[in-house]
Amino acid sequence: MSKIILMMSVSLDGFFEGLDRDISWHRVDDELHQYFNDQCRAMGAFMDGRVTHELMAGYWPTADQDPDSPAVAVEFAQIWRETPKFVFSRTLTEKDIGGEGWNATVLSDVVPEQIAELKAQAGGDIAIGGANLATTFLRLGLVDEIHLCVHPVVLGQGRPSFESPYIRLNLTLEGTRTFSNGAVVLRYSIERSADSATD
Repeated sequence: MSKIILMMSVSLDGFFEGLDRDISWHRVDDELHQYFNDQCRAMGAFMDGRVTHELMAGYWPTADQDPDSPAVAVEFAQIWRETPKFVFSRTLTEKDIGGEGWNATVLSDVVPEQIAELKAQAGGDIAIGGANLATTFLRLGLVDEIHLCVHPVVLGQGRPSFESPYIRLNLTLEGTRTFSNGAVVLRYSIERSADSATD
């Protein structure tokens, strides 16, 4: 069975973005980018909220056409275009998100039964991104693993990675990886106990 994996970059003090949605503090060098590429290439699908999708769609569809793009960016652009994408939005249409050309589909709501069907059809694990979407998936108990890339940066303020007061998670550390730029990836599975996630 495919797993749903929440993949998120965070600062050392637990923020996933700074003020005004700033993510310029991400320390993604070629080594870390290649790791992300390898993880994403194995995914059966990406699920994103509107904001995250629009951020990705603003660059990646044509990134490999830029002669100055590094090889890891060219590789990820191809991965992003080819991987099925599900965008959760009540305002966007298929045309807005690139439709068949970007292998993208709009879903208006997170329906657990529909998510279960998509997991069965995905042919690989599913990565989700976007804070609001992640909160919904966590609240509904739909996330199987959390992969955090902790960057060696303290922001002091910003938007917390986990901001819902209604979610409690008990986690099991499944693995770590340290990168030469100081970033660390922590991979956790979510324990399925009676009090591990509540609404």
